[in-house]
Amino acid sequence: MASAELQGKYQKLAQEYSKLRAQNQVLKKGVVDEQANSAALKEQLKMKDQSLRKLQQEMDSLTFRNLQLAKRVELLQDELALSEPRGKKNKKSGESSSQLSQEQKSVFDEDLQKKIEENERLHIQFFEADEQHKHVEAELRSRLATLEMETAQHQAVVDGLTRKYMETIEKLQNDKAKLEVKSQTLEKEAKECRLRTEECQLQLKNLHENLSSRLEESLSIISEKVPFNDTKYSRYNALNVPVHNRRHQLKMRDIAGQALAFVQDLVKGLLNFHTYTEQRIQIFPVDSAIDTISPLNQKFSQYLHENASYVRPLEEGMLHLFESITEDTVTVLETTVKLKTFSEHLTSYICFLRKILPYQLKSLEEECEASLCTSALRARNLELSQDMKKMTAVFEKLQTYIGLLALPSTEPDGLLRTNYSSVLINVGAALHGFHDVMKDISKHYSQKATIEHELPTATQKLITTNDCILSSVVALTNGAGKIASFFSNNVDYFIASLSYGPKAASGFISPLSAECMLQYKKKAAAYMKALRKPLLESVPYEEALANRRVLLSSTESREGLAQQVQQSLEKISKLEQEKEHWMLEAQLAKIKLEKENQRTADKLKSTSSGQAVGVAQEGAAVVTTAGQEDASAKAVPEPVHSTSLIGILTRTSDSEAPDVDSREDLIRNHYMARIVELTSQLQLADSKSVHFYAECRALSRRLALAEKSKEALAEEMKVASQNISRLQDELTTTKRSYEDQLSMMSDHLCSMNETLSKQREEIDTLKMSSKGNSKKNKSR
Repeated sequence: MASAELQGKYQKLAQEYSKLRAQNQVLKKGVVDEQANSAALKEQLKMKDQSLRKLQQEMDSLTFRNLQLAKRVELLQDELALSEPRGKKNKKSGESSSQLSQEQKSVFDEDLQKKIEENERLHIQFFEADEQHKHVEAELRSRLATLEMETAQHQAVVDGLTRKYMETIEKLQNDKAKLEVKSQTLEKEAKECRLRTEECQLQLKNLHENLSSRLEESLSIISEKVPFNDTKYSRYNALNVPVHNRRHQLKMRDIAGQALAFVQDLVKGLLNFHTYTEQRIQIFPVDSAIDTISPLNQKFSQYLHENASYVRPLEEGMLHLFESITEDTVTVLETTVKLKTFSEHLTSYICFLRKILPYQLKSLEEECEASLCTSALRARNLELSQDMKKMTAVFEKLQTYIGLLALPSTEPDGLLRTNYSSVLINVGAALHGFHDVMKDISKHYSQKATIEHELPTATQKLITTNDCILSSVVALTNGAGKIASFFSNNVDYFIASLSYGPKAASGFISPLSAECMLQYKKKAAAYMKALRKPLLESVPYEEALANRRVLLSSTESREGLAQQVQQSLEKISKLEQEKEHWMLEAQLAKIKLEKENQRTADKLKSTSSGQAVGVAQEGAAVVTTAGQEDASAKAVPEPVHSTSLIGILTRTSDSEAPDVDSREDLIRNHYMARIVELTSQLQLADSKSVHFYAECRALSRRLALAEKSKEALAEEMKVASQNISRLQDELTTTKRSYEDQLSMMSDHLCSMNETLSKQREEIDTLKMSSKGNSKKNKSR
């Protein structure tokens, strides 16, 4: 395939090259034609220049001739001027000459007139020829310039094309070389592929033989051992426990928690909306504290007072649905039994909305019939009545689809599995419709509130109530928008999660099978938990084998340790004996050394006092330090090679050398002390190595125990974090329930305060009336 593509590309490039070559020939021909035309024009220009030169020469000759004639005319005029006075004097004598001169003059005049006319005609011809020559020259020059420009352009085009052709030729040559290299590599790859295909065919043949043999074995085992096939009937497949998907369950619980929070916000907004609507009916258009309200509004207020008994169950139903989704269950539509409860609570709330809708519409009509109601306020009331109808219709639509979603958990034949996704999509559309309706209500009610606040009879109580209603409507709008966007974002996950269950695509057949499956799941979990009994801690096989090898090969076995203890005790006893022996030897050597020092001191006294003092100091340093170096004595005039114990022995003096026996004793004592020191260091190193080895083994065991305890603590921490999250959820739920109870209590306290204020007013009126009666009685 790759070689065919390369060949096709090469053919295309060759065709383009042939086209460009043909175009190059045409352009070359055009350039040659233009060059021939320019050469012909140049020849014509030369001929015109020659004719122009001839005309200029003729013009020069004519001007020269004219000048000669003009001079001759001037001479004739001069002669005529000279002849005129002479003629006056000799009129008589010169009549014949005058006649002759007249005749000559007329001849000259005619000749002059002809010459002038011919000169004018020549001037005109010369001017016309000059103008024509200039015109032709300009045309030829412009044409020559255009032709030169065209030739330059053609030459540039030709140069560009030649350069392009050279580049294309080089590119094609490079491509050809690359293609040749690529074709060689492809041939090599083809050879390798052939070899691989042969190997794969052999492997396939072997695998086929292996799989056929295994298939025969498995078929024989299935026919002999397997009693029945439980995948044949779909109603039995539904009882199979699906693979536990903990991530799916956690995601569903998280989504259910978010939905619970949104529903709680909606419930709070609906409670506030209905409660503040009830308060508004009591004060507008007629204040109940001043005058009695209409029976319609009384009935409407009575119904609105019961809103909590219809709205609160929505939150409770959603809470039960959230609590039913746990990590151990399988959450699909067939197992969410609590969704039916939520659907029933939503149905009861819709019945409540249907019950209050006509009263709400009539109440708005009553507000429109009031005397203070303007046309703008009447239009807003009509819009609000339409919005209330739309709100009830949207809730009915939403309840219809939620009821359909609750059918699979109660009635398996009520909804086909193929319609699940369309119902979920319609639920999202209904939630968006609810959001749009709430936006319209918020807009229209805000306009209505601004108009009512401008009325002269608007009280502060009405303004506050309108603001409260408007805030509740805004909260409902925000909550509806949040829950609509939340459902739209998760609808794809809801549709994809419907296939979670036994055999993935088939799913459950009935709610009873789902319930049985959950029971089987609990039994299987209990069985697995019973199987997972805590085993006694034992050493792993590999570690035990390694320890056995160590015990057999090292000195940590009981016999080896006993032998080592026995050997060490024998060594200790020997070393004690040697220690005592060498202590005695050291005492004797010390005594000998003192004697030798005394003798050398006595001998050196005769030489000089300074030398004797130096020798005594050296002997004392030998006794005290036992091998340490000492500074050279300044008092001794002769050089000292070393101040160590051996250096003292090798030191020579003028008097005499030390004794041979004492020197050997000192050397022996020195090396024995060194051996004792080295053996003690060796024993200390052996004991430290054994101690460190034991400590390392103990630390490794402690490390293993610490890792096990770390894993156990990590598991406990996970359990504790789960408990903390669960407690936090419970805390939030209890907190919200307490807040709702507090809000209800505050509402109840407000109503009680109102009733107490009314009772106080009644008591004051009764007191006033009793005082008036007592005064009247006194006056009587």
